[in-house]
Amino acid sequence: MAKWAQGFFTPKNPAKYIGKHKPRYRSGWELTVMTMFDNNKAITHWASESIAIPYRNPLTGKISRYVPDFFVVYANKFGKVIAEIVEVKPKSQTSLLEAKSKHDQASAVVNQAKFKAATDYCRSNGFTFRVITESDIFKGTKNK
Repeated sequence: MAKWAQGFFTPKNPAKYIGKHKPRYRSGWELTVMTMFDNNKAITHWASESIAIPYRNPLTGKISRYVPDFFVVYANKFGKVIAEIVEVKPKSQTSLLEAKSKHDQASAVVNQAKFKAATDYCRSNGFTFRVITESDIFKGTKNK
């Protein structure tokens, strides 16, 4: 039995899903975010693992491919259309300040390189980049 929730998501609003393959979640947090994308009326389009961004892995020095979790298009509260790449990560793997274990520290170093590459890619393509952590997903609840 898998330690983490994994599976395929079936959108209730399939016209919004613009990915080329059935959306796959690799954690309960990703499933929660997919459900929110599918149900949120402000979100007009979304895709799962649809973009590959090259980056240099700081631990190996090799060029690698970073595939962010989501691409999403939505209208913000002012009606402006935003195209955004979204990554879902545990806060402990987003920065060295948050990392406690050696594994999380190594993940944070690699993730910072991925996030910089994604930010640069987004800037070049008129998108924004956002990392969503458990603090964002469970804001206002006690399930952190």
